[in-house]
Amino acid sequence: MDITINASFLPQDDPAAALAFYRDLLGFEVRKDVGYNGMHWITVGPVDQPDTAIVLYPPAATPGLTEDERRTVTEMMAKGTYGSILLATKDVDDAFEKLQAGSAEVVQEPADQPYGVRDCAFRDPAGNLVRIQEVR
Repeated sequence: MDITINASFLPQDDPAAALAFYRDLLGFEVRKDVGYNGMHWITVGPVDQPDTAIVLYPPAATPGLTEDERRTVTEMMAKGTYGSILLATKDVDDAFEKLQAGSAEVVQEPADQPYGVRDCAFRDPAGNLVRIQEVR
């Protein structure tokens, strides 16, 4: 079987803030910016990984959600407990410094974890947890 990761989905509730974080701070390229009925789906990804993407989607567009479920999603996003993603870099300390200088919300400064990785963590503008691990 030959299966790869094509895209992951993260909710966003402010397209301009999502672009400022993923494009301007992380340096991802925008591959698609699709608007429909006042909502935006923005596909971003690392320049050197054209086959891997993150789709930043409006959670209000999720089919089949009840109003109670939409409210729960909104509350979880506000707390930062709804979405997350794990990224990797060769220099986590450098990445941390750049993101912190760009006013990203710091969750955890770079630290050596007992499970063998060095990582840090931020929240994106929608509250999603963005962990960045160092790879060698």
